[in-house]
Amino acid sequence: MNPIQATIITIGDELLIGQVIDTNSAFIAQALLKIGIPVTSRIAVGDKKTDIINALDTASQKSKIIILTGGLGPTADDITKPLLNEYFGGKMIIHQPSLDHITHIFETIHKRPMIDRNRKQAEVPDVCEVLFNEKGTAPGMLFKKDGVYYFSLPGVPHEMKWLIENQVIPVIQKSFTTAFIAHKTLLTAGIGESFLAEQIAHFENALPDFIKLAYLPNIGMVRLRLTGSGQDEKVLAIEVNAQFEALKEAVKEYLVTDADETMEMVVGNLLKQRNQTVSTAESCTGGYIGHLLSKNAGSSQFYTGGIISYDNRIKTEFLDVPTEILQTVGAVSKEAVEQMALAVREKMNTDYAISVSGIMGPSGQTDEKPLGMVWVGVANREKVVSKVFYLRFDRLRNIEVTANQAINLLRLLIINKI
Repeated sequence: MNPIQATIITIGDELLIGQVIDTNSAFIAQALLKIGIPVTSRIAVGDKKTDIINALDTASQKSKIIILTGGLGPTADDITKPLLNEYFGGKMIIHQPSLDHITHIFETIHKRPMIDRNRKQAEVPDVCEVLFNEKGTAPGMLFKKDGVYYFSLPGVPHEMKWLIENQVIPVIQKSFTTAFIAHKTLLTAGIGESFLAEQIAHFENALPDFIKLAYLPNIGMVRLRLTGSGQDEKVLAIEVNAQFEALKEAVKEYLVTDADETMEMVVGNLLKQRNQTVSTAESCTGGYIGHLLSKNAGSSQFYTGGIISYDNRIKTEFLDVPTEILQTVGAVSKEAVEQMALAVREKMNTDYAISVSGIMGPSGQTDEKPLGMVWVGVANREKVVSKVFYLRFDRLRNIEVTANQAINLLRLLIINKI
């Protein structure tokens, strides 16, 4: 077992009351795992001195690396720095490079005088090593005691990420000998987690002890990740690759991609490879499908745009859905989404189109059309295909699931599986 383990401590009342979602811990854990260091515990504490001290004492008993985020700002509730100064027995001094950097930020970016409250951010305990923060005004700090490394970082995500990548990881790699870690990830769709686990139980049970399989279900899909650890990088890579090929064979019926990609990335790559395009006509998802297709760099090569036809008048005037269809079978119907897909593809002159119409909730249902009922249509230049889904989540979750199911249906059309 790797003796080097890490603990993450997040500081701030806003985290405990749910006002701010802790995304920092996920980023830190992923960054550490890439260099072979597992995070064995995460501790969230408020802006209370005794709670932070107790967290430090607890973490230092089992971890060689402790990473704290939060509490380094200029306001009265930012108590981390003076607390650490007291905890490690130091005195506060000015770190001149940080002061020069903060002064530059205020003079050239904010174009206003720097007040004493901001100047104090350049103060650090004299017992720490300063981790220069190029992206903000609060420097990071490294304390060492009894072989344990304590990294204190600002809680602002983009500042924390820069410090992790450019300051913390290099220090850890230089200071600790870690095991090699190898990851291989694939994405499946069309099968639930429990059924998938049953199907590949024999494979999972036969894995060697140094390779673990993780199930990562999300929004109608299941991501499978193999993680191996060992001292010989080449041997580890060979064994993990061999097991990954066996896993791909075991799930080939449901395999979407054998890379660590999202569904929209997979479809985007398929379209780019074929030099083809797609457009969207969205009712119940309100543009979310277009957002997913366009959020990655290079999406302008394949996504031309969409029509958000939330109101039936837009369906009629811009997507040529006959009034008769809306009055008889309604907007949430096979007939409506197929016409929406055909019309948007033709009007935008794309190779493919996606259309959706449904009842996201929490109201709007009828006896014939329950909450979560969604029709999805996809079309190319030769045909249009539609499928109905019955979802069981809340409104936002239903929108997310619908978008991913729609993009997957497009994928199946592109690869001639429907």
